[in-house]
Amino acid sequence: MKLHVYSETGPLSAVIVHTPGKEVSLVNPELREQLLFDDIIFEADARQEHLEMIEIFRAAVPDRKNVFEICDLAIETLAIERARIFFIDELIRSLPGSNIHPLRSELLDLDAAGLLELIVTGMTASLPKLTLDPAPNMLFTRDLASVVNDRIILSRAAKPARVREFLLMETIARFHPLFDSLKKNIIHIGKQDSVEGGDILVASEEVVLVGISERTTFSGLLSITEKLLRDSVRHVVAVDMPKQRSSMHLDTIFTFARQDECIVFPPAITERRNNISVFSRVGDRIVVERRETLQKTLEELFGHPVTFIKCGGENLTNQYREQWTDGANVFALAPGVIVGYERNTETFKMMKKHGYRILNQREFTEEWRDKPFRPGPDEKLAITFQGNELCRGRGGARCMTLPIIRHKAF
Repeated sequence: MKLHVYSETGPLSAVIVHTPGKEVSLVNPELREQLLFDDIIFEADARQEHLEMIEIFRAAVPDRKNVFEICDLAIETLAIERARIFFIDELIRSLPGSNIHPLRSELLDLDAAGLLELIVTGMTASLPKLTLDPAPNMLFTRDLASVVNDRIILSRAAKPARVREFLLMETIARFHPLFDSLKKNIIHIGKQDSVEGGDILVASEEVVLVGISERTTFSGLLSITEKLLRDSVRHVVAVDMPKQRSSMHLDTIFTFARQDECIVFPPAITERRNNISVFSRVGDRIVVERRETLQKTLEELFGHPVTFIKCGGENLTNQYREQWTDGANVFALAPGVIVGYERNTETFKMMKKHGYRILNQREFTEEWRDKPFRPGPDEKLAITFQGNELCRGRGGARCMTLPIIRHKAF
């Protein structure tokens, strides 16, 4: 299977997700901020909401088996001895303060299931003497890596709470046969830098957006920019963002619905000026130009108008409320076909005004259950699903998806 992602909105063919499990029930309210959660999640409802989202994906992709659970890939990877050794040694190196090193031999003796249980929940009956914090953010697979054209950027976590997840994704990318086509095209992040996948948007084969955010550093941006511009990427657009929890990644305030339509949180996108830098390769040099707004920049690079649809509609309070519940964090199944939380009603009203037909999860899956998902070039759909528990983790449909095969937009 040849993995590639050429746009944010091209037809989706394969994606990696993680349905939440016991790890979210292990979040102690007193430690929730340390674990990067604003609230505690009720596991059963969050799990059901996530499974309903997955049913949307399975109705949309050509092969239902191409909706991969990251834990299934992890079990298959950790069954490989070289992969298990790599993960354990890197874990010891990455968390020197956790005093894991004395237990290296016991960790190596764990089977794949026991090791994965420790990674995700922080504990396993097979090794009772070791207890770590749970990893509830596994839910947000987007942050772990980014496939850009035919390369993969292996993210580096900004916060210690997510180190195990990011390391697990690196191990899968290095050793699982699903990633064979990308193993010679890995972009690594320097140890002193951080880059997370929610800040990377593949606008087109030639244009990549990167947010300079709470989680992605300027030096991290420079590291991946230099490597991306060696290949088919012609421009890297850096978006300087407010460094705050509510907009931790670029995709929490800006996502693509089509090549010419984006969902935006106005206070952080349209109302900001002179926060855009465009890096381009000219000969053997990288040239940087400062731009005034993101909208004008995209229109110049694409050569056509780009419409910005307001998350939360026209009312400022609604904009803030619906950005908080991930109204700007939509995920495209195809050009003009997006998925998002049902609760963001004002955002969906705005999408309806822009010609989108609104369907809920059941309506969509019933409509496409017995026929291939092939929307027309002018068809515009906005698919809603319940996310009242999932949104407590502060991430929407895009945050919970890691596309690994996505074709060029029409």
